[in-house]
Amino acid sequence: MVSTYPVKVQPSGHQYLSIVDVPTSVSPNQQLLPVSAKVIDHDFLEIGGCDVKTLVQQFGSPLYILDELTVRTACQQYRDAFNKYYKGQSQVLYASKAWNCLAVCAIVASEGLGIDVVSGGELYTALAAGMSADKIYLHGNNKSYHELIFAVETGCTIVVDNWYELKTLVAILEQDEQDQAKKIRIMLRLTPGIECHTHEYIRTGHLDSKFGFDPNDLPEVFSFVSQQSRLYCVGVHAHIGSQIFERQPHRDLAAVMVQWLREAKQYNLELAELNVGGGLGIKYTESDDPPSIEEWSRAICEVVQNVCAEENLPLPKLLCEPGRSLIATAGVTAYTIGSTKTIPDIRTYVTIDGGMSDNPRPITYQSVYRAVVANKMSAPLTETVTLAGKHCESGDILIKNVQLPKTEPGDVLVVMTTGAYNYSMASNYNRLPRPAAVLVANGEANLILQRETYQDIIRQDCLPERLK
Repeated sequence: MVSTYPVKVQPSGHQYLSIVDVPTSVSPNQQLLPVSAKVIDHDFLEIGGCDVKTLVQQFGSPLYILDELTVRTACQQYRDAFNKYYKGQSQVLYASKAWNCLAVCAIVASEGLGIDVVSGGELYTALAAGMSADKIYLHGNNKSYHELIFAVETGCTIVVDNWYELKTLVAILEQDEQDQAKKIRIMLRLTPGIECHTHEYIRTGHLDSKFGFDPNDLPEVFSFVSQQSRLYCVGVHAHIGSQIFERQPHRDLAAVMVQWLREAKQYNLELAELNVGGGLGIKYTESDDPPSIEEWSRAICEVVQNVCAEENLPLPKLLCEPGRSLIATAGVTAYTIGSTKTIPDIRTYVTIDGGMSDNPRPITYQSVYRAVVANKMSAPLTETVTLAGKHCESGDILIKNVQLPKTEPGDVLVVMTTGAYNYSMASNYNRLPRPAAVLVANGEANLILQRETYQDIIRQDCLPERLK
């Protein structure tokens, strides 16, 4: 099976699509555009067999576009790599905080993946999409009492983050007088103390983190859990961060976690699952060079097997939680270009009809993106401009100093690799309605998120009678 290679954005000259056959072993996380992307009629960008400009005309702008083939390809690459390189059982979980909605949850469920959720809302969505509760793992450093009750009722696995949560779960079970034999599946999240090179806001594995038990508390935690007859502790979990290109931190993490399994045996806890989290980075720019999905998976599988052999431990069920690397490249955001402002000898601003409300990552993490003009794919790149959002905020800059063809109002700008953390972090800043989203495949576009209306914006507003 082959796929079309993504757009290459040249430093000068033309933007073009190389229509060459490449193996599907090329991971979506190593590309800039979805695997189905190609140029039609010399000028127009097509994704999933759908012309992007036509999609904007039909569904409006801004518009999230999700390529189903790219999502499924990434799911299959993770699943197949773990089946290939790990001799024991394995389960890939989609870290749904990257993009949680009914359609996305349904796709990953159909590919045999489980789902990692971090709130009652994400849990509710996963269940509504048809995901089996035994494949759902609930995370979070401050789960509410009602979220814990909901999780216990559904039967999903609860990844316990701290002492308060652990003791709250025990109290919940003690209050359940109807089913004294009921046990709940839990995992214990621990902070491994492993540093990695990524943005400080998305590093979660170092000791100075809000997430997880301190590893120095491990004996006390294991001792406490071993005395709780209604807590079925199935394993341990750790996560070291996001957008990581280095292989060694994940190898170190896996080795540390196997040692935790060995230590648990001293407390008569036979932990059968080991969840190494996710964090594999993706290619946002041409210079980014992340490992492929297969390379990352192989490294994790090999180190777990090697350390287990050295420690004479049975292989645990191995879990991982990809989010960004599974869905980011599958998504793009299409905007309509509006006004232009040129400041001589300084810069030219080209304005789009969205910005920080539909993509807060540039202003939050200083994230860098690449863009193309979907209706001028063969035009030479003659302008260096700064893409500005429409919000009343000086920092609402989507991309600085991007090279584009000569643009005009009405052109369709496509920002690549926006499938992760764009919709999920979107807001109504300046009371802008959130964009619609469409799923594209085989020339068909299906609406998966309706565009918000002004009525939606005020739906939760309450106006006291005395103010009317």
